[in-house]
Amino acid sequence: MSIASDESFHMTEALLNGMISAISQTIPLEHSINKTSPIGDSILIDFGVFIGFTGDVKGKLLFSGDNSLFAYIGKALYGMELEGEMLVSFSGELGNMLAGGFSTSIESDKINIDITAPTIMEGHTAITGFKDGVKIPVEFPHSRHLAVFLLLD
Repeated sequence: MSIASDESFHMTEALLNGMISAISQTIPLEHSINKTSPIGDSILIDFGVFIGFTGDVKGKLLFSGDNSLFAYIGKALYGMELEGEMLVSFSGELGNMLAGGFSTSIESDKINIDITAPTIMEGHTAITGFKDGVKIPVEFPHSRHLAVFLLLD
């Protein structure tokens, strides 16, 4: 994300910290947050959950990983194997939980947003049309990776 002022820096820091907090509070698995990085004009994914947000700041959240990652997290949360339509449904709900946690976390920084319903994205998909963005890589045991994209309009 570009930083134009102290206010912009505070907003960026609050949004990043809010997402990191939401991940830690929502997913009951050992994980590490790797170094965030700015992204270019587009993102390519094969499977993910897309959620928009409006309010004091407008943008999108994208949670991308392979099906086995979402199944791994689902088993940790619910104690059972998820596959097929149940896995797709769970993936949307996980996105909802993360976006809700994000929204709640950033309220402490006086940032108020409303989130949209999740959209599941399957197949080779390109995401474009955002002004600025950052990737938050999350690594889980057994080389499982979740890419969290915070995109600002």
